[in-house]
Amino acid sequence: MTGKREQNREQNRQALIGAVLDSVAEKGISETSVSEIIQRAGLSRGMIHLHFGGKDNLVHAAAHHSSEEYYDELEALLQTAGESPQERIEMIVRGDLSERVLNRRNVSIWYAFRGEARNRKAVAEYSDTRDGRLRGMIHSAFSRIVCESGTPAPFEAARDATHGTLALLEGMWTDFLLHPDRFDREEASRIIFRFLAAMFPAHFSLKGAVRPLKV
Repeated sequence: MTGKREQNREQNRQALIGAVLDSVAEKGISETSVSEIIQRAGLSRGMIHLHFGGKDNLVHAAAHHSSEEYYDELEALLQTAGESPQERIEMIVRGDLSERVLNRRNVSIWYAFRGEARNRKAVAEYSDTRDGRLRGMIHSAFSRIVCESGTPAPFEAARDATHGTLALLEGMWTDFLLHPDRFDREEASRIIFRFLAAMFPAHFSLKGAVRPLKV
């Protein structure tokens, strides 16, 4: 009986989170009212307070859930990447620009939450371009690359490559938000790889990562 109760509890939580994200994607945060949420979730108003203690906590939970979905997709893709740091960078770039990640629903949600970042610190950590988790993944790979290539000023080079890649990815998301019907994913990837090939010609080409030679 306890297991069934916990299952129902989790189903209700997920229904409310899903309702928030659907509403935010379609209407934005300001129009995502309690009435809108419970209507979409098919649950009573009291369920929000029971499971989250109020609307604000529910919105924060939805932002966290959206972030975790992004990283779940990214981690799954990285499991298929090669072992070299440049192959991991390529997979991050292609994954971030893939249709499963970069689509109208996700980009609308991300920018809606980002618009609230100044007023909601709990939301800000899930919509920050310098998100520590993603930045750490990218910086770790570039740190390996600069060591392998003997790049001068390796700390600065890894830092700049990380910031540059994140800035380019964010720019592509903005371009998709404004021009979804004209957005070209391959072209977007190629532009980022051109930047990386200029910094690390032995590790990147316009097509992506240069695979290491097998010994």
